[in-house]
Amino acid sequence: MSVAPRRFTSRRAVTILLHGALVAAAVLTLSPFLWIALASLKTQIALLMGTVTFKPVAMNYSEVLFGNTSTFTRNFMNSVIVASVSTIIALGVGFLAGYSLLRMRWPRAVVNLFLLWAVVFNLVPPVTLAGAWYEVFRLVGLTNSLTAVILAHTTLHLPMALWLLSSFLREIPNELEEAAVVDGAGFVRLMRRVVVPIMMPGLVSTGILIFIFSWNEFPVALALTNNQSATVPVGIAKFAQENEIKYTQMAAASVLSAIPALLVLIFCQRFIVKGLTAGAVK
Repeated sequence: MSVAPRRFTSRRAVTILLHGALVAAAVLTLSPFLWIALASLKTQIALLMGTVTFKPVAMNYSEVLFGNTSTFTRNFMNSVIVASVSTIIALGVGFLAGYSLLRMRWPRAVVNLFLLWAVVFNLVPPVTLAGAWYEVFRLVGLTNSLTAVILAHTTLHLPMALWLLSSFLREIPNELEEAAVVDGAGFVRLMRRVVVPIMMPGLVSTGILIFIFSWNEFPVALALTNNQSATVPVGIAKFAQENEIKYTQMAAASVLSAIPALLVLIFCQRFIVKGLTAGAVK
């Protein structure tokens, strides 16, 4: 009679410990973001003095958005263009390349080597490629342009798109495509009516990852841009000036720069969950 209550008590203890660990992990993860958000509402003096209780001010956001010397609005639009275009290109090329690897009659060794190259390329620090890209783009006349950053970001994130989309493509049964071909569907119709709808959660989740990585990329954008073409991370770094570091304005710009990623995650959460759990249950 006493076995059941003991089991119930042990399960409850495990559940409490698990939830406690999750809450502690959430607190540790969110603490830096909370500190930055609070710093953006302080004056520079209050932040440097470590004031705990303070009166919130909005002048940091006003200076970042409307200041005479601030270029954050231009940097924000540059990041939107770079992240959006590079994500679309990487998704399109990665999808077609993954479909070719898995559906065309390539030797198995070629497929494995190509996917292995995609993994190895992701291990290369982007900063090691920045110098070579700068020289190439200088020779072709694309120095300090958004086109150069878009091409560089597409190259950086294409291997990840190829690897992830190939994993999602493996989950699509060949019988579905064969049945569509038997019914007279051409390649374009096959992609539009069969493959892409099934792949949509994977495409969206992969696109979100690429967008966020492109939005936050710093060393390559720093090497390839100037004041006119700088992206958000480069613009935030410019608040650290020679004689002064504008911590509070840097914090305000950081909070503003996180808004697009948060909006994408909120509105596309359903696709992210489907994409991450695809193939887990059959």
